[in-house]
Amino acid sequence: MEDKLYELHAQMCRVFTSAKRLEIINLLRNKELSVGEMAKLAGIRQANLSQHLSILREKGIVNTRRESTTIYYSLSNKKIIKAFDIIREMLFEKMSKYKTFFQRMAKRKRS
Repeated sequence: MEDKLYELHAQMCRVFTSAKRLEIINLLRNKELSVGEMAKLAGIRQANLSQHLSILREKGIVNTRRESTTIYYSLSNKKIIKAFDIIREMLFEKMSKYKTFFQRMAKRKRS
């Protein structure tokens, strides 16, 4: 059972290896969007966007809703955003440490 959970966890994490998929998740943070709206906001062609959305849909990250000929996407579970935000916070902290380090190095070089 534990092995299966690790495998599912790894499969889910593979979804997040694309910067564009992360951007899509962030765009869907608080609202439902159509493919056209996401394409404009993410600056990505609809064909490429559709590939990313297909992966997100296959893994249960997004839900779809059809209204006439338009398909709208939303996040299937808001906990995804919690995980997204925790990782971003860690990255900001890391970037801040590097910034401080490089600023110190620059001051030493000027001295």
